[in-house]
Amino acid sequence: MLDYNDKPADELKKKSLWLLDMDGTIYEENRIFDGTLALLSHIASSGGQYVFLTNNSSKSVEDYIKKVTAMGIKANRDSFFTSSQATVLYLKEHFPDALIYCQGTESLVKELRDSGIRVTTEMDLSADAVLVGFDTELTFRKLRNTCELLTKRDIPYIATNPDFVCPTDYGFVPDCGSMCIGIRYATGKMPLVIGKPEPTMIYIAEQKFAKTAADTVLIGDRVYTDIASGVNAGVTTIAVLSGEAKYEEIMTYEKQPTFVFRSVKEIFEGLTE
Repeated sequence: MLDYNDKPADELKKKSLWLLDMDGTIYEENRIFDGTLALLSHIASSGGQYVFLTNNSSKSVEDYIKKVTAMGIKANRDSFFTSSQATVLYLKEHFPDALIYCQGTESLVKELRDSGIRVTTEMDLSADAVLVGFDTELTFRKLRNTCELLTKRDIPYIATNPDFVCPTDYGFVPDCGSMCIGIRYATGKMPLVIGKPEPTMIYIAEQKFAKTAADTVLIGDRVYTDIASGVNAGVTTIAVLSGEAKYEEIMTYEKQPTFVFRSVKEIFEGLTE
């Protein structure tokens, strides 16, 4: 089994915990990539476990289950760990009982509230912190509220993820990281970022399924989030060329993937050759 660089990758056949990014890795918006179902079926039939790690905070876990089930993917709540879930853990630890102003989708707000987080989506100068997510329902009023709070109050400012773009069926749209850059120009402030490239989600998945770093491999299409989080956690990483990152760009990063493959289909074909 050889990767894009003709590097031997037979060690992947021994992995039992597969952590997969979603957008740009296993699908593009609503189009599942060729090879995704075959790879996931192979992992499961070989006694392994797959978990989707996504920085996309626009959907709750329940919404993601519906999305991937419609694509033919077998999944339940244990199949996901999102930046939204990581943010909930962070807020509960550091801001118990705090009032959080959230610039995010209705799905994100519901997930926060269902987890016991006090949330407001209206201008409220008594808010204890500001949270910005990947908001596919963004309005000027939401942006104004965020900027007003950050300008008038010296309160903690948190973002669910640092991704600059999110892939679509025609290209890319601005993601949470790009929204935060716009807010920085308006307020001079940048957030504390949750989600990848932090290794937290990987550690929690390993603990949940009683796996070690040696058992684990992470697949993603972004070096600065997916691959960096895997490197930070000390696990094997695979960069795929089906999403944001291009090969020439990958080679410029300090934190390099262990392997590079064109797609999940190519990974499946290597595992079963």
